[in-house]
Amino acid sequence: MGEETRFLKSFDGEARVGKVLKNIASITLKPEDFASPLSLQMAISRIYESMIKMMEEGGPRPRYVAEVRFTDDMGNPIVIGIDLGEEMPPFSRDKVKARVVIELYEDED
Repeated sequence: MGEETRFLKSFDGEARVGKVLKNIASITLKPEDFASPLSLQMAISRIYESMIKMMEEGGPRPRYVAEVRFTDDMGNPIVIGIDLGEEMPPFSRDKVKARVVIELYEDED
């Protein structure tokens, strides 16, 4: 086996910690949902059906998440979400610093 080549890069950013209802996280609105009154009505119907299904499955379950924002090397704003679990992390504020580490490597498959 040869020597593995790896590249590491880290980005500093900010995170906002908050609570979401896990089942509701699957309900999304897309830009095209606002294209016309009919598109919006279809989106509302889709959301309503999702909420009914969620209630049939035992109701919403709270989870804590972090919305992490940073800027990549090309100047693009990047936003990712991180599931922090069912308990609030021991932060004193809802806005904290974040460090994102990306590792590039070749797979031998």
